[in-house]
Amino acid sequence: MSLTEYRRKRRFDSTREPEPGKPLPRGRRAIFVVQLHHASRRHYDFRLQVGDALKSWAVPKGPSYDPDVKRMAVEVEDHPVDYAGFEGEIPKGEYGGGHVARFDTGVWAADGDPEEGLAKGHLRFELFGRKLKGRWHLVRSGKPARQPQWLLFKDRDEFAGTLEADDLLADIPAPPAADAKRAGTGKARKRKETAVDAPVERTADWARAARALEGARRAAAPDGPFEPQLAKLGSAAPQGESWLHELKWDGYRLLATIARGKVRLWSRNALEWTDKVPEITAAVARLGLKSGALDGELIAGRGSREDFNLLQGTLSGERQGALVLVLFDLLHVDGVDVSGAPLLARKALLQRILGESPPAHLAYSAHIEGAAATAVELASESGFEGIISKRGDRPYRPGRGDDWRKTKELASDEYAVVGYTPPKGSRSGFGSLLLARPDAEHGWRYAGRVGSGFSDALLDELTAHIGRAGRAAPTVHVPPNDTDLRHAKWFEPRFVVEVFSRGTGGHGLLRQPSLKAVRPDKSVDDLHDSDRDGDDRMRQNSDAAHSVSKRAKAATRKAAKPAAKTRTAKAKADAEARTPPTLSSPDKVLFPGDTLTKRDVADYYAAAMPWLLPEIAGRPLSVIRCPGGIEGACFFQKHHTAGMELVETVRLKEESGSGDYLIANDAAAALELVQFNALEFHPWGAHADAPDIADRIVFDLDPGDGVRWPEIVAAARHVRELLRQVGLESFVRTTGGKGLHVVVPLNPGCDWDVVKPFAHAFAQGMVELDPLKYVATATKKFRKGKIFVDYLRNGRGATSVASFSLRARAGAPVSMPLRWEDLGKVKSGDAWTLRNAPARLKRLKAHPWGDFAVLKQSLDDIVD
Repeated sequence: MSLTEYRRKRRFDSTREPEPGKPLPRGRRAIFVVQLHHASRRHYDFRLQVGDALKSWAVPKGPSYDPDVKRMAVEVEDHPVDYAGFEGEIPKGEYGGGHVARFDTGVWAADGDPEEGLAKGHLRFELFGRKLKGRWHLVRSGKPARQPQWLLFKDRDEFAGTLEADDLLADIPAPPAADAKRAGTGKARKRKETAVDAPVERTADWARAARALEGARRAAAPDGPFEPQLAKLGSAAPQGESWLHELKWDGYRLLATIARGKVRLWSRNALEWTDKVPEITAAVARLGLKSGALDGELIAGRGSREDFNLLQGTLSGERQGALVLVLFDLLHVDGVDVSGAPLLARKALLQRILGESPPAHLAYSAHIEGAAATAVELASESGFEGIISKRGDRPYRPGRGDDWRKTKELASDEYAVVGYTPPKGSRSGFGSLLLARPDAEHGWRYAGRVGSGFSDALLDELTAHIGRAGRAAPTVHVPPNDTDLRHAKWFEPRFVVEVFSRGTGGHGLLRQPSLKAVRPDKSVDDLHDSDRDGDDRMRQNSDAAHSVSKRAKAATRKAAKPAAKTRTAKAKADAEARTPPTLSSPDKVLFPGDTLTKRDVADYYAAAMPWLLPEIAGRPLSVIRCPGGIEGACFFQKHHTAGMELVETVRLKEESGSGDYLIANDAAAALELVQFNALEFHPWGAHADAPDIADRIVFDLDPGDGVRWPEIVAAARHVRELLRQVGLESFVRTTGGKGLHVVVPLNPGCDWDVVKPFAHAFAQGMVELDPLKYVATATKKFRKGKIFVDYLRNGRGATSVASFSLRARAGAPVSMPLRWEDLGKVKSGDAWTLRNAPARLKRLKAHPWGDFAVLKQSLDDIVD
């Protein structure tokens, strides 16, 4: 309803209720308010700010903390936001006449778009008030009524209990006698509560654990903000085993201090945020520390680049998102200053304090030790801006220093040079080169200019190459922009350069571009989709695959040294007898939009284990863990974590040392990972005892915007046919996302130095066969309307999602293997979910891929 209905029902010359039209305060989070209304019938008015109005319901008996008690909530007209501050008398004879008292108010957050939830008839949300806390539901009733009726009830979270709204009236003045009589309140309940405190469950002796750390000392609790340690920006991630690497979370730095049990939050520049993010304040309080100092990053969503706008929108009240404080350091705990201890020791203690399942709205920032290249790759694949590298053996040192280094991802791409700007100051030749990219509508489109990264010699060389070319009028389409191009000289696309950048800004212009290289090996025509004969190009790329060195081929036949300890028959028997760990927090909701809990996830994996385990057993494994559910901070993990007792490890060489990789060799180990909130399983394409030998190739068909599902199905069949032409059989599975995987088993296996070039050549060949349909680059701007043939999962250490694995996405989709003849019946890549996959598994009498595990085929005959 609009505020027109609110205005129609009231005479503002007779009532003190606020009249609509007052400007809405900006830069403030969305609020809720509950008012106790002694009208003709006593009731509670429950109101949630959605946009510029308060959505409102009349709840006769008030909210209940008992999840089994579902209270009727009658939808009424929207109210203006400043109605949240209204208290007092509505005159008798006016609409709603009677006494109004404010029962509780605070900020609130929805699981997703609140308007969408209300339209669907089920709003899941969280309240952060003094009296009303935790997760709640509003579900529209199907009963016909003059006014829409909903059910308001509590979620089964840590706050659930037996309290009723009427138990929380100790600080609410009794209404005037006349109102009380008119309201017919009946026998009064005992009024002894004024607030609901967050449950505190942590009782360990953390001071004793802190004193055991090297460099720890007794100290008073901090009574205000502390100066944070800062990272220096570097061009490349530092190498070496002494460095650990964390994701660069895209949020706001937030410092937490605890003194005498009271939590306060501070921004990086010492502004207090305690009341601005009450859910974080309460979450830190739930740790049960008497004193403390913690360092972290406030994020929304996953904390990736694309989630930063959600964070800003949530804090300004324009959007709704769940906020999480990702903690990465601990400086003080229960009277002990641990800032002088090595970082690895501080983080280990922090992880213990947070526990296996941290309080809602808190998360632990995991790290990778030593493997800088892997960390950068994982950050890039997951959509993060980069990584923060830290010396694991160093204390916490306030200010900016060399112990923490920041590496941002630098994307590079190729552009045509279409002009230049004149030089300024002491520079000679030109000031910057003007760049353009192919554009379907205009032929070429201006992309920005690059003026850094040139040596003096290169400046001279390019100046001579450009000569006197150039005119005042642009030769390409130039979108509206603020760049001063009045003195620029333009010419037709002339040569190609490769440029680093940090993405694009307004009007699609490059942000912070710098020259990577001039590309004399590329012509400007190469930047357009080629229309040359695809068969010739496919043959050329196959020739490239055939040219793999004899030394690399010989490596495929070498017996790899065992990297994991061989288990004895007794050990295997013991493993078969092992039982999974007891599931903690089974009712924790991991898929909020689908109300699916940790118990649901564990039950699914227990049922799917006979099918899943052969996919992952014996292979180095990465998992995606979501301790706070899919809308919280999720992260890739491939190394062992303290507390894992059933999961085995294998030590494998990495680019910068060695690392202990996860191995789940039996059902108990896999379910232990589920206990650690693992939702996705991503195995290597090789076994742990032969990590350099690939035994499968995976082509991921990932559709860009505008690609329909039948086109993806046709592409998978096309891949199958092309593979058959070179003598390889393949199998297909849904990914649980938008696309399909085509999987090629190899028996005997091949060295990665053979497999990766073949996969690359095959993917590039498909592009040349049909450049209007396929693309073999991950750059999103080139993928619109095309299918990305992703061959990058075929390298040592690369992973792909396992068949039968869940995906950490809305709807809880499942990656499902299929028979080729059944592919045409499937409607989407996420057709199977946690809800319908178990029924399919029960119907399966054999694996859809048949005897793929023993199929004899190899690349040997193809690349000889």
